[in-house]
Parts: sequence; structure tokens; C-alpha cells
Amino acid sequence: MQYIAPVFIGVLYALLMSLIREPHRRRFNAIMVGGAGAAYLSGGGLDGWEFAFTVVATYVAYRGLESWTFIGIGWLLHTAWDIVHHIKGNPIVPFAHGSSLGCAICDPVIALWCFRGGPSLLRFFRKGRPEEQPAAAALPDSLSAGRAAGNG
Repeated sequence: MQYIAPVFIGVLYALLMSLIREPHRRRFNAIMVGGAGAAYLSGGGLDGWEFAFTVVATYVAYRGLESWTFIGIGWLLHTAWDIVHHIKGNPIVPFAHGSSLGCAICDPVIALWCFRGGPSLLRFFRKGRPEEQPAAAALPDSLSAGRAAGNG
């Protein structure tokens, strides 16, 4: 169960994030991955390397404000940091020895969702309702009206 539960947690994370509409979903996730980058600062056990990782994670999170790819990269970087902590450092949750391993299993699930563009997973539960369009693909009303009339 220690290997299966983190996968479900990653899927649950993506489902809950689906409640946030774009482009706010992407920006909120950039903030989340930035916070994850600082998760070990208060006692991760790797001294100055904790600060170096936080600097890298902060940069990647900043780039993630406009890019799902960078958010996915941030989650994969955090996965690698979780593995290092599982082997050499302190766990992310001090009273749960396997928490860094669980995080290392959960984070790639979130990263995969991010690399897909952070789509709303709620569409699987909505029958007969139109899918959410990505913000960049939506046309302004004046353009869509022109295309419908055959002018575009």
C-alpha cells in the first residue's frame, strides 16, 4: 500500500486542481511546485544544498507561471530531491520515515499531468457537457462570429 497510495494521491491532486479554471490553474500549480521546492528547508539534513535546490526550484516555478512544461520539470526535480532525502537526508514529514519515498512516487504522477498541459480531469465525470477549452485556443466572440458567418 505504501507504493499504491502515493499514486492515488497524485491523481487526487490533479482532480482537485481541475476545480480551478485556466489560466489560474497553471499559475496556482507554479506556486505549489515552488512551495514543494522549499519543503525540506527546515530540517532536510543536507545543509547548504537545501538552499541551492530551493534557488533552482524557485526559478523553475517562476518559469512555470507561463509554462506547464516547467511545472512538470519542477515536480521531477522534486522527485529527485525526494529520492536523495530518502537515501541520505531526513524525511519530508519528520515522524513518517517513508514520506520522502511516497512523495517520490506521487510527484511523477503530478508531473505527467503537468506535461499534458494540466487538463481538467473532471470531464470524465461530466456527461453531455462541453470540455473546457485551453485559454489560448478560445477565440474572442467577434472572431468566432465572423468565422461562423463565413468571413474567416
